[in-house]
Amino acid sequence: MSHTIRNKPLPEALIALKTNSTLTTLDLGRNSIGDNEAQALAEALKSNLILTTLELGRNSIGDNGAQALAEALKANSILATLELWGNSIGDKGVQALSMALKTNSTLTTLDLWSNSIGNDGAQALSEALKTNSTLATLNLDRNLITSKGALMLAETLKTNSTLNTLDLQNNSIGFEGALALILVCKTNPNLISLKLMENSIRNNTVLLLSEAFHTNSTLSILELRDNSIGDNGAHALAEALKTSSILTTLYLGRNSIGDDGTQALAEALKTNSILTTLDLGRNSIRDNGAQALAKALKENSTLVTLNLDRNLISSRGAQALAKALKTRLTMTTLNLRHNSIGFKGALALILVCKTNPNLISLKFMENSIRNNTVSLLSKAFQTNSTLSILDLHDNSIGDNRARALAEALKSNTTLTALDLRNNSIGENGAQALAKALMTNTTFLATLSLQNNSIGDNGTQALAEALKTNSTLTALDLQNNSIGDNGALVLAEALKSNTTLAALSLRNNSIEDSGALALAEALRTNSTLATLNLEWNLISSKGALVLAKALKTNSILTTLDLQNNSIGDNGAQALAEALKTNSILTALDLQNNSIGDAGAQALSEALKTNSTLTTLYLEDNSIGDNGAKALSKALKTNTTLTTLSLRNNLIGDNGAQALAKALKTNSILTTLDLHNNSIGDQGGQALAKALKTNSTLTTLYLGRNSIEDNGAQALAEALKTNSTLTTLDLHDSAIGSDGAQALAEALKTNTTLTTLDLHDNSVGDVGAEALAEALKINSTLTTLDLHESSVESDGAQALAKALKTNSTLTTLDLGGNSIEDNGAQALAETLEFNSTLTTLNLWSNSIGDAGALALSEALNSNSSLSALDLGSNSIRDCGALALSEALKTNSTLTTLDLGGNSIKDIGARAISEALKTNSTLTTLDLQNDSIEDDGNSIGDGGALVLAKALKTNSTLTTLNLQNNSIGDNGGQALAEALKTNSTLTTLNLQNNSIGDNGGQALAEALKTNSTLTTLNLCNNSIWFKGALAFYETSKTNSTLVTVGFQDNLFRQEMALTLSEAYKTNSILTTLDLRNNSIEDDGAQALSKALENNSTLTAIYMQSNSIGSRGGQSLAVAIKANTNLTNLCLQNNPIGDIGARAISEALKTNSTLTTLDLQNTSIKDDGAQALAETLKINPSLTTLDLWCNSIGSIGAQALAEALKTNTTLTNLYLQNNSIGDNGALALSEALKTNVVLTNLDLWGNSIGDNGALALAEALKTNSTLITLDLQRNSIGFNGAHALFEALKINSTLAILDLWHNAIRNNEALALSEAFEANSSSHFVYNFSTL
Repeated sequence: MSHTIRNKPLPEALIALKTNSTLTTLDLGRNSIGDNEAQALAEALKSNLILTTLELGRNSIGDNGAQALAEALKANSILATLELWGNSIGDKGVQALSMALKTNSTLTTLDLWSNSIGNDGAQALSEALKTNSTLATLNLDRNLITSKGALMLAETLKTNSTLNTLDLQNNSIGFEGALALILVCKTNPNLISLKLMENSIRNNTVLLLSEAFHTNSTLSILELRDNSIGDNGAHALAEALKTSSILTTLYLGRNSIGDDGTQALAEALKTNSILTTLDLGRNSIRDNGAQALAKALKENSTLVTLNLDRNLISSRGAQALAKALKTRLTMTTLNLRHNSIGFKGALALILVCKTNPNLISLKFMENSIRNNTVSLLSKAFQTNSTLSILDLHDNSIGDNRARALAEALKSNTTLTALDLRNNSIGENGAQALAKALMTNTTFLATLSLQNNSIGDNGTQALAEALKTNSTLTALDLQNNSIGDNGALVLAEALKSNTTLAALSLRNNSIEDSGALALAEALRTNSTLATLNLEWNLISSKGALVLAKALKTNSILTTLDLQNNSIGDNGAQALAEALKTNSILTALDLQNNSIGDAGAQALSEALKTNSTLTTLYLEDNSIGDNGAKALSKALKTNTTLTTLSLRNNLIGDNGAQALAKALKTNSILTTLDLHNNSIGDQGGQALAKALKTNSTLTTLYLGRNSIEDNGAQALAEALKTNSTLTTLDLHDSAIGSDGAQALAEALKTNTTLTTLDLHDNSVGDVGAEALAEALKINSTLTTLDLHESSVESDGAQALAKALKTNSTLTTLDLGGNSIEDNGAQALAETLEFNSTLTTLNLWSNSIGDAGALALSEALNSNSSLSALDLGSNSIRDCGALALSEALKTNSTLTTLDLGGNSIKDIGARAISEALKTNSTLTTLDLQNDSIEDDGNSIGDGGALVLAKALKTNSTLTTLNLQNNSIGDNGGQALAEALKTNSTLTTLNLQNNSIGDNGGQALAEALKTNSTLTTLNLCNNSIWFKGALAFYETSKTNSTLVTVGFQDNLFRQEMALTLSEAYKTNSILTTLDLRNNSIEDDGAQALSKALENNSTLTAIYMQSNSIGSRGGQSLAVAIKANTNLTNLCLQNNPIGDIGARAISEALKTNSTLTTLDLQNTSIKDDGAQALAETLKINPSLTTLDLWCNSIGSIGAQALAEALKTNTTLTNLYLQNNSIGDNGALALSEALKTNVVLTNLDLWGNSIGDNGALALAEALKTNSTLITLDLQRNSIGFNGAHALFEALKINSTLAILDLWHNAIRNNEALALSEAFEANSSSHFVYNFSTL
């Protein structure tokens, strides 16, 4: 008899090991076990004679713990499986385990996935495998092994006769390592599973692998995802499949395979009788490839799983596959997500569901499926008895079709997962689904309704269903306009529900009342493990009640409160809970106005808490004191692996404290200090810590002031550090000296894979040094040098290095000055290099000569997938050359040629290429130049591009912004859209399209079923065009974003459009900026808004809307429950309009951003808005820039700020509030705990106002930006503000530009500030 123990406290587990005589499996994964605990377990293992499986994954075991376990393995004679994945074990720990393997004779499985094992560890394991005769499975996925380590393992496999599974995914073994392992397959008779995903394997390696198959008789699983084998590699593997009698599983996802390679594989499937799983996701397979596979399926009788996710298959390919499935009854899983199968393809597959008795998983999300298709699918469900997973997200289903699906769910007995994200489902659809959940009580486990419009009423229905439903484990309701009422009913349901484990309520409008209800539920609920409340309206009060619940709750492991307003008080309450809570592992408190006090409280909790592994504190106001407190906690804490402090106010002192902690801490793997105020001293301190720290893998220091001294210190550390894989130093004031130092380090460092140096002053000298390093380095995969002052010489040096480097996959040189010479050198390299997949060369003064050279390279290169040549000087000649290359190139998916000098001739050449190219998905031809020599594609160019779109089946995004396309071009593109089934985004902003072009495009959209985004801003569309789009909106079910800014819309056109938007259930964003819709147009649109359930953002600035229009919009705001962003700037709505909108906002709970800039509002309007702010639960940004608000209005707003708990941004620039208004706002700042940005630019504030503001800053702990430009502040006021900063620890930006400060006074202020300030912040002033 045997049994298993899981998730028991360590003392209980140790007792069980010593006394229990039946315990065979002990699972202590995710239990915060460190070296000390591992040593205790190891002692118990030495004498235990029962345990066969020990699971220690995702803990904090380092080398010391591994060494102790190794000693136990020498004595233990029963353990067969040891799982140590996701720990912090390095080479020393693995060397000890290897020594144990030499004598151990029972262990068969050793899992070391996601540790920090390098070549030394691989060498030790290789030596052990020469004598070990029991180990069958070795998992080394996600470590730091290069070709050197792979070569040693391969050599061992020549003689080892027991290992049958070796996982080396996500290392850096490269060509040599892969080749060695492949050659072993020829002779090794035992290896059945070899996983080499993400190891930069290319065509030539695969050819050799294929040859090895002819003699190998054991390998059954081959994992080659995320390499670049292309069609040639697929051909080679296909030949091997024809004779292979052992391979059952082949993963070829993301390998640049097109129709040619797929056809070869399909031909092999006709005779192959072994393969059961084929993964071809994320390639470039079109209809011809799909049809070939369909033909093969009719003859093949073994394949059960086929993954074609994210390819370029349209309805024709889907129909062919569906036809095959009618007779091919052994296939169980077909994945066609992210293709363009449309209505016909979906319909064909759906009809198969009625008759095929084996299909259990069918995925076709983001395939432009329409309402009638969903109805048919629903009917198919009623008879289908196998399908278990259905993914329909992003398909514009709406309430009616949701009801049809709900009916099917009532009788369906197989579906376990249903994804309905982004489908315009409202409360009616939710209510229907809820009824289905009440009757479907045995199967459905996962339901995603993210990004719909179900509201409180729909939520209430779902909550009722949860009370009786006993199968649902995960429910996603994020971004659904749910308020406190919805949260209350869900909380009530959670008290009795016993199955739900994950609930997402992200991005709704839940306030403290809702949080209170949920907290009450957490006290009794026994299943909920994950609760996401990110982007709601919870303040410290809500955090207090949630914290109280956490003290007794023993189930919740993840709590996300990101982007609320809990402040220091809320953080302190949660910290108290963490002292006793023993289950929470992840806590997200980003952007919550937490300062040093909150950080200090959390630090105290971390000293005793033994479960939390992830803590996000980014975008708060934590300074050096908070960082010091956290550093003290890190010295003793034994569980935290990720700490994010980005975008805070930490300086050198804080960084030095954290560095000191890192010297002894052996748990933390990720530290994010991006965008603080750390200088070179802080950088040097962190560098010193890296010399001894052996666990940190990721360090973000971008946007600090590290400078050359700090970079040199970090470089010195990298020479000995063997764990860091990612180092971000972008925008850190590093010059060529710092870059040279880092380059020297790269010559010996064997772990770093990502180095970000963009926005520094690296220059040619630094680039040349980095190039020399790349010739030797074999681990770096990403190097970012954009905007780093690199010129031609630096680019040439890097190009030379890439001829021999075999690991770098991404090189970003955008925003430099490499010119044609640099581009030509890189092009020459691309002809030989087979690893680089992404090359960014935007804004580098490259002309036709450079483009010509790059086009030549594309003819032979087989790895590059993304090339950015935007904002250069390429003309038609260069475009012609690149077009020729596109005709034969089969890997490039993204080409950016925006902002060059391409005219119609170049566009014609590119169009010809698009007719035959089968891989390009994104093409950018916009003109971003203000000069006359930018891209200028006219009707002629648009005509030929349109012609190409009729036959092209891969392009999804086409950007033609800022060209010279008129009606003829618009009509041609419209004609193409009638038959094209792949394009999803078309940008025609700022052309010359009028009504004729607009009408044609509208007509095309009646039948087009793929386009989701159409940008027609700044054209010349008039009434007829608007009327045409009105007619289209009645039937089109895919377009979600349409832009009409800067056209010629008038009142009557707005009236027409508004009628359409009353019933349209798709559109989410409407841009009508800079037209002339006036009051009548606004009134008509308001009527539409009262009923519309999808629009979330409306931009109506500069439309001559007056007070009557403002009043109409106010009525709509009261009724509408979806709108989050309303822009009315530059419309004269006045106080009357402002009062009406204010009244509406008292009940509205969804609007977060209101822009009333330059709208003729005076004190009366400001007072009305202030009254609203006292009770409104959602508004976070209020822009009142350039109105006529005086001190009375400012005083009213200030009074509101004393109690308001949501507003974070208040813009009062260019009003007339004066000193009295500033005094009132100062009083408010003393108690307000949420406002982070206050703009008082140009308000006649003098010294008295500045003195008051300074006094407020001494106690305020949330304000980050204070803009006092163009006032009348003199020396006394400025001095008071600077004195306040000695106490204030949160203000990051103070702008005093253009006040009344004189030269000598400015000098004195600067000296005083530099001498006395303890923290870094930005200040600015000019002098008289």
